[in-house]
Amino acid sequence: MFSNIVDSSKILDTGNPADFRQIYNETMILLLKISWRIVNDEDAAEDLVHDSYIKATEKRMVFPSMEDAKFWLIRVVKNASLNYAKRKTRERNAYSKALYEDKRQQTSGETDYLKKETRKITSEALSKLSKNLREVIILREYGDLNYKEIGKVLGITEGNVKIRMFRAREQLEKLIGGEDVYLS
Repeated sequence: MFSNIVDSSKILDTGNPADFRQIYNETMILLLKISWRIVNDEDAAEDLVHDSYIKATEKRMVFPSMEDAKFWLIRVVKNASLNYAKRKTRERNAYSKALYEDKRQQTSGETDYLKKETRKITSEALSKLSKNLREVIILREYGDLNYKEIGKVLGITEGNVKIRMFRAREQLEKLIGGEDVYLS
C-alpha cells in the first residue's frame, strides 16, 4: 500500500535501474521545461535533457537525496542549454554573414589600369630614393617589420630608423607629387 512513497533519505545511485527510473520520473518534466525555455526548441531540449541523464549514468553519480539529484541535473541541463543557445546564435550569425556578404570582387578595367599605373609610379619613385631610405621603406611597407626589427636588420638604432622613414616618406611625397594615386 505504501510502496509508492519515496524515502527522501535514501541514497540514489544512477547505476541502479530502479533508482535511475525514480530520478527520471521525478525530474524529466521539470528539466524539459527549463531546457525548452532556454533553447526554444522542443527536440533540442529533449536531446539536452537525455544527454544530462546519460552523463549522470556514465559518471555513475550517487546522490544523497532526490533533491540533490534534481539540483545537479538542473545545473547540468541549464549549462548545456545555455551552451547550445550560444552555439546556435553564433551559427546563425555566421550563416547570415556568409549569406548576405557579397564575396565577388568586381573590378573595372579602369580600376585595374589605375592599380597598374600606381605600381609603376611607386616603383619609379622608390628607385629614385637613396639606398638607405629605400631599405627602410621597403622593410616597413612591404616586409611589415616594425621599427625595432628594421633597426636590427640594418644594424642601426630605432631612432635612426624613424628619421630615415620620415625622410623617405617626405621624398616619396615630392617624387609622386599631388597626383591622384590609386592605392587600394
